[in-house]
Amino acid sequence: MLAKKSTQAQLSPHRKLFFQLGLVLTLIIIYIGIEWKTVDRYVGELQQVSIDSEEIIEIPITQRILEVKPPPPPPPAPEKIEIVNNEEDIIETVLESTETDESEFVEVTEYEDIEEIIEEEEMLKDIPFAIIEEAPVYPGCKGNKKDLRDCLQEKINKHVHKHFNADIAQDLGLTAGKKKVYVQFKIDKTGDIVDIRARGPHNRLEKEAVRVVKLLPQMTPGKQRTKPVRVSYTLPITLVVIQ
Repeated sequence: MLAKKSTQAQLSPHRKLFFQLGLVLTLIIIYIGIEWKTVDRYVGELQQVSIDSEEIIEIPITQRILEVKPPPPPPPAPEKIEIVNNEEDIIETVLESTETDESEFVEVTEYEDIEEIIEEEEMLKDIPFAIIEEAPVYPGCKGNKKDLRDCLQEKINKHVHKHFNADIAQDLGLTAGKKKVYVQFKIDKTGDIVDIRARGPHNRLEKEAVRVVKLLPQMTPGKQRTKPVRVSYTLPITLVVIQ
């Protein structure tokens, strides 16, 4: 059999609404009561704080240690000064005045005029050709100082090329290549060629160089401060040996 609903058990709409509101209100009060927490605290409890001795952390006290420098050594003791009694009497020297009195007079004698002797500056015995003020003049050269210097060098080179026997170098068995013979000579105060010396790879080449330089003509002597002087000259002669 099926159960039948009783019409008397049904609530009216107004009662049903009040019932639902009461149920919701009851649930809210229960929820608030559950979530609400109260803690009873006393002032005495807050003041009494117990600290465990094992939990105390000791903080080391740091102190800056300054380096103390040792004091400087004391100065050396002064030497003992011995005081010696001066038994000898000190003889004082009397300085006499050198001033003349008005009564004294000085006799003035007349002196003859002193002649000033001017010594001539010594000239160097040999003046190198590179620094001579006025170079020697080769016969036929003209112009200013520079032109005369260049002309002399050119004339001497032409003279060597003309008179030097270059075939001698080929007959001496020298190695192939350039060979040099250095000749030094002087042009004296009269313009003559003197003091000829040669240095080269072979004695025969040196003799040939001396022979050729002796053939140079007489020149006008060089001058230093307008005075004739001896001039030293160096002449390099280059030869080419062919095998």
